[in-house]
Amino acid sequence: MSKATRTDTRSPAPHVADSHDLIRVHGARENNLKDVSIEIPKRRLTVFTGVSGSGKSSLVFNTIAAESQRMINETYSAFVQGFMPTLARPDVDVLDGLTTVITVDQQRLGADPRSTVGTVTDANAMLRILFSRLGAPHIGPPSAYAFNVPSVRASGAITVERGGKKAVKATFTRTGGMCPRCEGRGAVSDIDLTQLYDDSKSIAEGAFTIPGWKSDSFWTVRLYVESGFLDPNKPIRDFTKKEMQDFLHREPTKVKVEGVNLTYEGLIPKIQKSFLSKDKEAMQPHIRAFVERAVTFTTCPECDGTRLSEGARASKTKGISIADACVMQISDLAEWVRGLDEPSVAPLLTTLGRTLDSFVEIGLGYLSLDRPSGTLSGGEAQRVKMIRHLGSSLTDVTYVFDEPTIGLHPHDIQRMNDLLLRLRDKGNTVLVVEHKPETIAIADHVVDLGPGAGTAGGTVCFEGTVEALRAGGTITGRHLDDRAALKETVRKPTGTLEIRGATANNLRDVDVDIPLGVLAVVTGVAGSGKSSLLHGSIPAGEDVVSVDQSAIRGSRRSNPATYTGLLDPIRKAFAKANGVKPALFSANSEGACPNCNGAGVTYIDLAMMAGVATPCEECEGKRFQASVLEYHLGGRDISEVLAMSVTEAEAFFGTGEARTPAAHKILERLADVGLGYLTLGQPLTTLSGGERQRLKLATHMAEKGGVYILDEPTTGLHLADVEQLLGLLDRLVDSGKSVIVIEHHQAVMAHADWIIDLGPGAGHDGGRIVFEGTPADLVAARSTLTGEHLAAYVGA
Repeated sequence: MSKATRTDTRSPAPHVADSHDLIRVHGARENNLKDVSIEIPKRRLTVFTGVSGSGKSSLVFNTIAAESQRMINETYSAFVQGFMPTLARPDVDVLDGLTTVITVDQQRLGADPRSTVGTVTDANAMLRILFSRLGAPHIGPPSAYAFNVPSVRASGAITVERGGKKAVKATFTRTGGMCPRCEGRGAVSDIDLTQLYDDSKSIAEGAFTIPGWKSDSFWTVRLYVESGFLDPNKPIRDFTKKEMQDFLHREPTKVKVEGVNLTYEGLIPKIQKSFLSKDKEAMQPHIRAFVERAVTFTTCPECDGTRLSEGARASKTKGISIADACVMQISDLAEWVRGLDEPSVAPLLTTLGRTLDSFVEIGLGYLSLDRPSGTLSGGEAQRVKMIRHLGSSLTDVTYVFDEPTIGLHPHDIQRMNDLLLRLRDKGNTVLVVEHKPETIAIADHVVDLGPGAGTAGGTVCFEGTVEALRAGGTITGRHLDDRAALKETVRKPTGTLEIRGATANNLRDVDVDIPLGVLAVVTGVAGSGKSSLLHGSIPAGEDVVSVDQSAIRGSRRSNPATYTGLLDPIRKAFAKANGVKPALFSANSEGACPNCNGAGVTYIDLAMMAGVATPCEECEGKRFQASVLEYHLGGRDISEVLAMSVTEAEAFFGTGEARTPAAHKILERLADVGLGYLTLGQPLTTLSGGERQRLKLATHMAEKGGVYILDEPTTGLHLADVEQLLGLLDRLVDSGKSVIVIEHHQAVMAHADWIIDLGPGAGHDGGRIVFEGTPADLVAARSTLTGEHLAAYVGA
């Protein structure tokens, strides 16, 4: 290979193209940002810090990343742009020096039943090609190993127009790998007939136990009574085989009942159409409870949960089928792939091996490729998205991360830090929104926003190095070296919650007694079995309140006041004070501004260009009719109340003319979980993941449970707010509750009365209890990874 010789004739003056080494932001006003101007160095690691709600995401995601994405979209043809999401220009005066932005956020991966870790990372696609080349017996192309592709067979006559028209008999077949029974879902739903009717009664005697199916209902029960297909006076258990078939499974058939033409169909298809095709979350509570009782999901008996057809399961490479490969732990699968020596597919094996090694490197080697993507936590989903970027050849790209250490044990945070530095060292700009001091410490440049949250935030308090931040005097700087001390005395348990023989996911027949009446913390590396132990093994009784990390639903019309039920007592208080009906004080009901229908903004669709949202001219963004705003409570109208922060509203509804105990109680709970800065009417779509979880916690605190299970409540919390959370946990325990927390934050571990540590590793290397005892004992023993990191944290 010839190589050109190069004489080094560098000019002393730098090239003008090398002078563009800053991203400049001037006059950013998205959400709560107050005319922020800032310069961010390129090809460096910049960490954005500040209390929750200070404006970090507004600056990084809603301004810098959003404008880069919008400008890239504009490079496509108008036709292509018609199929892409339309993005409005952020509220900023100047954005200069932007590069292509790749966003790696905490959004959950789609919960489609056929979406798995393998399908979202393309590892499955490579495995399918591998088996289509090496599998024996050979069953067809890659699609024959895909559980998303059904097998198709067709035959018939087709007309060929060549010279003269001629009919030709043709057959068409396509071999897919989808299991025909469960259609690639791995589970089948069975309807429990005992929940639909009492078979000892006849239909005329009221055998149906389905909500809303009364014996005199013309469209349901009367239709079965007078259909003529079965005897309505005979107990259901005495039906003949044909009557039972007509009763349960008959295809839609036209019948005449009392001179009215109606459609009769079997009970099971009728239930499937009327109940099971609807969103369970949107159902009334009693209907939802019925559906949960009546429908059971069981592993598909035909494919044993593998989702694949018999042919795909029978085709093997070195004794392993594609179903076996997908169910293996990824770290084990990587070893198996390395052991394949097949020159014919060498490039494929190299790429597949590199992808699987990336999983292990990023701390997700304990997952399997058949794990449904909807079951991953926010932190796991974010790391799965990172997989495709680790081997990327792109440089001079801006990577934006949203708290990449969420869900990570201190042992795994070092690994994540190494990955962030690797991306930077390839010549990329890395922007990270983060609270953890371990990640802040590796930053080349720190931007601290604040000083407070919500309206008290939105300004840049500090820019510079980590050392300068420590001496800077901002909230983050002061708390950067905060370390919680171990408790001198721990509470005594009042009882125990027994778990026996827990085998959910990777748990290995675990027996454990969780103490009650104290603050118990369950810890361990990611994938060690913590969630399996608490969410998968504790029976959900009426006494257990579980606050997990699942997302809360909410449109731009939903806000903290509607989600927590706070708006109900407020509406009633306004209605009572003014002698009118409560519906007037709802922007989704009678009080809504007719011009914007209570949204506060009007949306103008500009076809190929980004749609524009402008404040409603009639209500000026207040969402209510002018006549409604004439009614006051304590000197404020309803729009002014919804514009208040939680802290402000707590004082307003606590005393004086506006005193409303029911509203005040909910506001106290919101303040307790550190959401005092949120405004009551702020759309839920603008809240961060951590804020949403704490909003959920505030709502659950109203429930009468005796045992609270919290899943990483420090998610999204600033160092200064962790202390407030510890105070809340103490108050819950002191009020007689038992609090069990899954947590990685060392401050919460140090504050615990009892620690249960799972491990020693992740996946099949975990699933065992490696320590039970007080934090002081754990630090003294240093027998586990958690013990070592906690000892280092408290300086023992």
